[in-house]
Amino acid sequence: MFGRALILRCPRCGTGGVLASWFKLKDHCPVCELALDRGEADYWIGAYAINLVVAEGLAALVGMLVLLATWPRPFPASVAAITLAVALPFAFFPFSRLVWLAWDLTFRPAGE
Repeated sequence: MFGRALILRCPRCGTGGVLASWFKLKDHCPVCELALDRGEADYWIGAYAINLVVAEGLAALVGMLVLLATWPRPFPASVAAITLAVALPFAFFPFSRLVWLAWDLTFRPAGE
């Protein structure tokens, strides 16, 4: 399920076309009819946490690597880290939502 989510496919059946736009999932999978929104007001908090940890962790790691490569000049590392810290959460947004959905489906499978 996680592999299918990481390539932006339905975690249950693996079909594409589950994104309405980069920032919005369709209501249901077009093939298996899996409800992509589980109907809970705070459901996506886990996806936001995954997005934050992955994006900001990667930005910090790249910033440290650039700092090591350009030492003693910290400015390039600051620019790289800040740019990635702002851009990566937007880039990872749909991935984090589908990974969270896959995680949820491992514990609460969708009923037939």
